Amino acid sequence: MKKIVAINASPRTAWNTATLVREAAKGAESKGADVVTFDLYKLEKYTGCISCFGCKLPEQKGICVCKDGLSPVLEEIRNADGLILGTPNYLGDVSAGFRALYERLIFQSLTYQAEQMCCNERRIPVLMIMTSNAAEEFYPQIGYDKMLANYQQMLSNMVGPTKILISGDTLQVKNYDKYQWTMFDPKAKQERHDTIFPQEMQKAFALGAELL
Repeated sequence: MKKIVAINASPRTAWNTATLVREAAKGAESKGADVVTFDLYKLEKYTGCISCFGCKLPEQKGICVCKDGLSPVLEEIRNADGLILGTPNYLGDVSAGFRALYERLIFQSLTYQAEQMCCNERRIPVLMIMTSNAAEEFYPQIGYDKMLANYQQMLSNMVGPTKILISGDTLQVKNYDKYQWTMFDPKAKQERHDTIFPQEMQKAFALGAELL
């Protein structure tokens, strides 16, 4: 049985990002995969890359040697047949939790050798999901498209062929009036969540199934 690792890099475990990650996981399960799911913000304390260069030593080549809450996640990915990554967009980039995992995941395979840049010989397909308050059509105007393209390229180079799913203009909270966020139209946000978001859930399911 093939194994898929699904990672929610949002501190919210039952909202937009987590929902899409779990739908993608269900898609993988529908094809017979065994799915291991992590909520990054529920793990024990962890950091991004600490620049110890242990992963560059011959006896530990390609393996992050930093021991913390991310260690079991990296180990599961190392033995997986596919990877689902989900993150909200925070201030124009991925979440801090996602970035920490990304640094550790990518840097361990970077060789600094001109002959072969990546030592990861077990390439697996990746689905990266991003949710954001900004609508997808505005991504080119605000540079989010280039930001995502950079992540997609690096993940493709170092982990495996990567597809992107964007869910923009998301419903951030149930009650906008509570926060006095006057720049939003709560009714329009809710309507989109009720009509478009279910379609994005279906896309996530289908893309998860395609990982197998």
